[in-house]
Amino acid sequence: MSLSGKAKVAAVIGWPVSHSLSPRLHGFWLERAGIDGTYIPLAVAPENIHDAIRALPKLGLRGANVTVPHKEAALQAADHATDRARRMGAANTLVVNADGSITADNTDGYGFLENLRSGAPDWTAAAGPAVVLGAGGAARGVICALLEAGVPAIRLLNRTRARAEALAADLARHFPAQPIEVGEWEQRETLLAGSALLVNTTTQGMHGQPALELSLAALPPSAVVTDIVYVPLLTPLLEQAKQRGHVIVDGLGMLLHQARPGFTAWFGSEPIVDEALRSHMLGFVGR
Repeated sequence: MSLSGKAKVAAVIGWPVSHSLSPRLHGFWLERAGIDGTYIPLAVAPENIHDAIRALPKLGLRGANVTVPHKEAALQAADHATDRARRMGAANTLVVNADGSITADNTDGYGFLENLRSGAPDWTAAAGPAVVLGAGGAARGVICALLEAGVPAIRLLNRTRARAEALAADLARHFPAQPIEVGEWEQRETLLAGSALLVNTTTQGMHGQPALELSLAALPPSAVVTDIVYVPLLTPLLEQAKQRGHVIVDGLGMLLHQARPGFTAWFGSEPIVDEALRSHMLGFVGR
């Protein structure tokens, strides 16, 4: 569609940014809704990120998504921050307010939970403990979302135990009533027993990376298995879980759902995630 001089403009900021699928995603929603607006990629070097973010209101942008390596800097550059962004220590969504101030948010955990609920509608937070593999930024977002939803306990496993312990200690400040148990990586299969959810936040199983070595023999048949990786869509972990009869949830939906709050704030229309959108995005995954 053509743009007018009143077009609403948002962006994705990264370094590099050419890999981002966000312009394809937001472009689909803009076209579907017939909105006079656009969403552009902005490659911003680390030394310029603060000035670039502070310039968003002056340039008339409604806001921006922020990707690596700028998520921590984006939180610092904003005037305000949501509680979930503060808990994450990073922002992936910036909204320019009517007064010109900037609010930082982090929607990664929201995207994970919405994807989980969509792909496994019978899953409930109260069903039992969740096993989370990995202790990076993605794991932080997943754990925060699960604990906010009411999961009674988290079993956190990482190849480097010290990193998992540091993450658990930090999150315990925000969720003192819900335990985060750190286990040995070598015991990961044993700790699957009695769990209701298994989440892989590591890169193992991603295209070009080694597969995750994990037997699901101890995992209860009712447990849901999800992987935040979406290239390939069906990772070796999800393939194994599918063969065992588990409900599985792939990682593409997390990418799609995390974008919804920003789009709503910038363009004034609430987008939906459906099969048409998934099919559209699958055409670009891996490219």
